[in-house]
Parts: sequence; structure tokens; C-alpha cells
Amino acid sequence: MSFDNNLSTPDDLCLADAVSPETNTLPIADFVRDFRSSLLEAVRRQNPPSFDGTLPADREALLDQLTRSPFRAQREAIQACTNLLVDRGQPSAIINAEMGTGKTIMAIATAWLLHHLGFPRALVVCPPHLVYKWRREIKQTVPNATVWILNGHDTLKKLLQLRERGLARPTGPEFFVLGRVRMRMGFNWAPAFVARRWQDPHLSGTERLNRASTPVAACCDCFEPIRVADADGEEQPLSLQDARLKLNVRQQRCQHCGGALWSLVRPGGQPKSRRELLHAAITQIPTLGDKTAAKLLDTFGETMLGDMLEDNVHEFINLMDGNGELYFSDRQARRMERAMAHLEFSFGQGGYQATEFIKRQLPKGFFGLLIADEGHEFKNDGSAQGQAFGVLASQCRKTLLLTGTLMGGYADDLFYLLFRLNPAAMVADGFGYQRGSLGAASWAFLRAHGVVKDIYKIGSSGVGEERAHRTAKGKQSSSHREAKAPGFGPVGVMRYVLPVTVFLKLRDIGGHVLPSYDEYFTAVPMEPAQLKAYQQLAVDLQEALAKALRGGDQSLLGVVLNALLAWPDCCFRGETVMHPHRRTVLASLPALFSELEAMPKELKLIELCREAKRAGRRTLVYTVYTGTRDTSARLKALLEAEGFKVGVLRASVEAAKREDWLLEQVDRGVDVVVTNPELVKTGLDMLEFPTIVFLQSGYNVYTLQQASRRSWRIGQKVPVEVHFLGYEGSAQMECLRLMAQKIAVSQSTSGDMPDSGLDVLNVSGDSIEVALAKQLLN
Repeated sequence: MSFDNNLSTPDDLCLADAVSPETNTLPIADFVRDFRSSLLEAVRRQNPPSFDGTLPADREALLDQLTRSPFRAQREAIQACTNLLVDRGQPSAIINAEMGTGKTIMAIATAWLLHHLGFPRALVVCPPHLVYKWRREIKQTVPNATVWILNGHDTLKKLLQLRERGLARPTGPEFFVLGRVRMRMGFNWAPAFVARRWQDPHLSGTERLNRASTPVAACCDCFEPIRVADADGEEQPLSLQDARLKLNVRQQRCQHCGGALWSLVRPGGQPKSRRELLHAAITQIPTLGDKTAAKLLDTFGETMLGDMLEDNVHEFINLMDGNGELYFSDRQARRMERAMAHLEFSFGQGGYQATEFIKRQLPKGFFGLLIADEGHEFKNDGSAQGQAFGVLASQCRKTLLLTGTLMGGYADDLFYLLFRLNPAAMVADGFGYQRGSLGAASWAFLRAHGVVKDIYKIGSSGVGEERAHRTAKGKQSSSHREAKAPGFGPVGVMRYVLPVTVFLKLRDIGGHVLPSYDEYFTAVPMEPAQLKAYQQLAVDLQEALAKALRGGDQSLLGVVLNALLAWPDCCFRGETVMHPHRRTVLASLPALFSELEAMPKELKLIELCREAKRAGRRTLVYTVYTGTRDTSARLKALLEAEGFKVGVLRASVEAAKREDWLLEQVDRGVDVVVTNPELVKTGLDMLEFPTIVFLQSGYNVYTLQQASRRSWRIGQKVPVEVHFLGYEGSAQMECLRLMAQKIAVSQSTSGDMPDSGLDVLNVSGDSIEVALAKQLLN
């Protein structure tokens, strides 16, 4: 970088004093180091913050009315969001807060303030297993709050009641909590028509008498035949068989009267009786099975139990028998009360897409604030949840997005999310629809603010010709393709992230609130026989992959990668890698370890668990191989052989019951819990497990960052340790390096500069913006 020697800085220092006289240049690192304070002052002057930290007294008085008082740092985030949405008139705001900082209470408090500032009714969209946790948090925080749960079979019934109430302003704060799966749930329909005898009117009288009338499909309302154009463009009636096929593609209406040619149908056959619904509801409660549910229904009756479960679950917990004795034991009552705090029983039936009802049946702006929990889940282009979120955001007056991992390392992770939050701003910048699609705009955004790799492939052909091909006989072919890479430029951060985002770290809440958090990476060497077998497997698979790629076959990419990643952790069983299409054997290896013989990484895990147990700590172990390559049962057997009490959390445990399952494991004195990080990445406070070990990381940045902070949350009293394990010389190291790069980019958009854990593997070095930012902040 070259500079004019006559330039000066706000520090009244001349660059000539620092510029090398031989080259007339100043290294950018030295420039940043020497004039750091001036540069920071220039940034602050040119980009003043929207919120300066001043807390308005009237809004602070409203926050003081909450039954749970937010911390000082949380109050600043709440006031900043309110300032952005109300005072500055922005349509949306983002709370990008670290896991465990209390995003739920900050969103609830923001909705409380907006309720008093002319934005009544808050609609909360969250993962289905967190619906009742949101209800519990709202009830514990907002005085006299009304909470509607839109997550059961009676969702449509409640929405109809809401429409009948009209636009009357609610007297108190109202929250509507919608599970995001219910948000995209549609209804079942089938073609509807009747059979009618029809004869061609163009036939002569004799032909009409001789030819029997043909049955055709007709409208149920006007009985006119349903007509479609034939190959010559003439409309002909549909036969019954053709009607069943053509009318089943999309919902259509009669051309004659406009009546619907489809009808709603109830899935699953006949509707259930009230006893069946009550029986299914009771068996959801811990410690109550089929026999107990049937006995309760026979003893107390459907009406009494139904009223208790819908209105007062405490009466159900304190049921008494004919002798005046409590029906449930103290242990049962404790588990039931803990579980029923996040359960709601609804005895309606059927399903309807709540998003569509809100769009069509409620006036625009009926909900003052939309709160989107785990907002990064709505980032995908073609996902039904993402599209439904875009519809809700367009129907609500303001939107508040909550996330702990705003982006996953690639620039286009943000594009669709930003477009759904504020489409007008994105269109104004030239990132709008083209021919009804946002695909071109997404790539334009990626090129402008992300990293795109240009990959050129040059091939040659011809006998005796050199690669330069200076003669006419030589032929040269080339191809070019683009691929995205981790990275997000500082201009994109300044333009799209900083103006609408409030950042909060756990350390901002106060050092006295949380203990230390440390990440460690350990490279584990393989056994000699294991390493030799792995290297042979890698050679065989790489040769097969290279041969396939030369022939234009890319189907082996995933097969080879998955095999190389998984085999070091799964070599206790034989491995045969097959071609996905031809079903030919690409490579085969026998088992190297017996079922109870620990592999090197497992020995390291046992060592970490033993250290944690000596210190009185429980350990949470993450393994991504819990399906066809299941390793969780093996880990359980190995750890139990070492004297540990182990629990395995599987996907068969319903999401809404996992919190209760974990608390039950703690009650029985478990030392180690083994699970897939996907199962616990959201909504669970795992304070009882301060030691976390990742046996594998996977490729999902959101999952890794969420799962690693399960126990470092408000309420934790002991230091938290997170260990990452990887086999030396294997593809696992490359996987971890890629994760380190993606995490570095992800954290750079939230003002965090990673310096521990997987960052030690980021051997490619910092991007220039991260390097400069580290120098500025040091």
C-alpha cells in the first residue's frame, strides 16, 4: 500500500515518519497499529450508532413493572430494539445474542414496551418443542398476560375466535405462540365432482338414440359438465377417470358458476372419540401408561378429567381416591408437575395452515410484533418454513428476529433472511426478483459481499500435440464454474447487519454472572494398524473418485467423503464402500477393534470423563453417528465397563419431553449422557453438564455453536469446558479446519474475534478484515 507523504492523520502525525524511504510504502499492519485510535475515531464519526445507550425514564419505568427484572445489558438491548422499531421506524430488528444470554426475556420485554407504544398483540414463532416454554416464560415475566397457544389440533378454532373478536384493542398484553411446524402445515383436500350422463348435442337424432349417453364429471353446484381443451383447442367434457387425475393436480373452480371443484377431507379415517383423545393426552404425562389412563377414565369419568386437563392441571396432579388419599405418589407428582409446565392439552381435531389463515382472514397489521425465535432456521430459499415466515413478516407491523448464530459462514446465508425481513431495502439495492425468482439476486449478493471461487478446468486432446496447441489440429477444451466459499465482506456487514442488529455476549452481562468458558482441541493419533488401513482406504477411494470425475461422474463425492470421515470412528465393524448407482465395491476393510476394545479417541473420552467425575462434574458427549453407523450403544457399553452411569438420548424421545428426560437422568445420578448434537441444539438448559466432548463436529455451524453452549448459560455456577477430538492424518482434520473457517466468519459478523478452540486449526490465516479488526480491538 502506498501513500502520499503529505497526508496527515487526526493525531497530527505525518505518515512520512513511518513510511519506508526505500520503497515509499507503509505496511497496512503497521498503519493500523500506529494510527489505531484515529481510525476508530473516524469509524465512530462516520458511522454513529443508532442507540447511544441512554435509557428513557418512561420506558425504564415500564420495564420495572415486569415480574422479572432484566439485567442492565439486557435492558440496553431491549431499549435499542424499541428505539430502532418505534423511534426510527425500521420494519425489523435482529437480536444476535450468544446462547444463554436470555433472548426470550429480551423479546418478551420488547413486546411489553411495544404494547404500550401502539403495537398490540405479539405473535411468537418458535420451534414446536419450545412453545410451552415460551408460555411459561411469558406468564412468569409479564403481569396479567394472556397467552394463546396455536400449536394443537384446535388452532383453527382459536383463529376463528380471534377473527370474531374483530379489531378491538386488547385491554392487556396478548401473546400468540405458534409452533413453526404448525405454521407451514396445510390442509388435506380431494377433487369434488358428480357423475352426469351427457350426449354430444351435435349428433343427429338417430345417432343420439342409437348411442348411449356417456358419464362425465360435472360440477357439484350447477351440474354443468367440467370441460377442458383438447388438442384442437375445442373444449370437451372430462370423463370420470380423467377428472380424478387432472383435478387432483391443483385446486380448480367451475368455469360456469365458479364453484369449488375440490373439498376438504379429514386425514386418518374416522374422527376419534373424546375418550380416545383423553386417553392419548393422559399417556403423554410421565409415569402414566395405557393401563393407568384407562383406570383413571373409568374411575373419574371423561368430563371431570377433561375439564381438569384443559383448565387446572394442579387439580389433576392432586387427585384423591375414594378414601381421601392422594392418587399419585410424591415422586410422580414432582415429575408430572415439571412436565405439565410445558404441556397443553387440546381436544380438537384437524389441521390448517395458520399462516394462510392470518394472511387471508385477518387484516394486515393485526399483530403488532412478530417474534421469530431461532431465526436462522428461516434462511433457506425453498423451505416451507422460510416462505411461511416471509408471509407472516409481511402481515405484521414489526418483526424481531432472535438468533445466536446469524450466519453460517457463507454470505448467501443472510440473503433470503434479510429479504424476508426488509424486502424494500434489498430491492432498492438491486437484489430483487428476476423472472419470478431470487436465484440470480442471491448470486449477485454473494458476488458483491461474499467469496466466490472461479474454477477453471482445461483439457487437451490430439496425437503428438503439445499442450499449447499452436497448430490447427490441436483441440483444447475448457470449462468454468463458480462455487461459494466462506466469507462475508465488511461492506456487507456495515450495510445490512450493523444498522438493524443488537449484539449481546454473555460476558457483557457481567463477569460475576457467569463462570469461565474454555474450548480445547485435541488431535488424537491413530493406532499404527488403524492408520495403515485408513491410508489404504483413502488411496483406493481417491483413485476411484479421480476416475469417476474424469468421466464426469460426481456421484462419488459424498460417498467418499462420508466414508473417510466415519471410518476412523466406526472401524469396530467391517466397512464396504459401494458405488451408489452401479453397486460395485469401491473398497472394503475388516473390523480392527472388538466390541469392547476401546479405540484411541474413545480412550481419550474415557480419560476426560474420569477427570470430570473426580471433579464432581457430569459429561455431555456428542456423536453424529446415531443412525445407520450408530456408535452411541458402543460408547454406552465402553463407559459403563469403566464404572460410569450412562444415559443415551435418542430421537425417539419427543422434543417436548427431552428436558424432562434429562432431569430424570440427573435424578438417577447419571455421570455421562451421549447424544446427537442435533437433538439438543435449541431450547435446553443443560447446566448439570459443564464438561462437553465433541467426538465429531459435523458441517453445520449453527448446530455446533448452539450445542457447544448448552451448559454455559445464566444460572451456571462452575467453569465450562468444551473439548473437540479429531484423528490425526484423517479427513476429520480437514472437516474441523473448514468449521474453524466458517465459525471465524460467522463470529466476525457478531463482533466476536475467535482466539480459542477450533480457531487454532484455521491455518489459512485470517481474512484481511478479521486481521485488521483484531489489531483494532487489541
